[in-house]
Amino acid sequence: MTTVVLIIHLLVCLGLILVVLLQAGKGASMGAAFGGSSQTVFGSAGATTFLAKLTTAVAVVFMLTSLGLAMFLGRTTSPSVVDQVPMNPPAQSAPATSAPTAPAPAAEQGAK
Repeated sequence: MTTVVLIIHLLVCLGLILVVLLQAGKGASMGAAFGGSSQTVFGSAGATTFLAKLTTAVAVVFMLTSLGLAMFLGRTTSPSVVDQVPMNPPAQSAPATSAPTAPAPAAEQGAK
């Protein structure tokens, strides 16, 4: 299921890029506003074009697939290193002291 949503997401992403690039820029009317020749800067921009409606629809699908992927990938449980650590580690042994060893008993020395 995740793979299908990911493929749809990538296709919608490419479609969104294409639709946005196909639209005419609106920067020219804003630049003409300072010259006084444009009446659309603060007024009505006119009827919504087909590309504007298509951009809105593709953007909505893009957001939905983004949320879907976040939900699908957020629920996966992967093994964690922390789960492999034992709860109670074994107690460490006390370090050996460097006390001198006692000499062998005299009975063992005399048996030679």
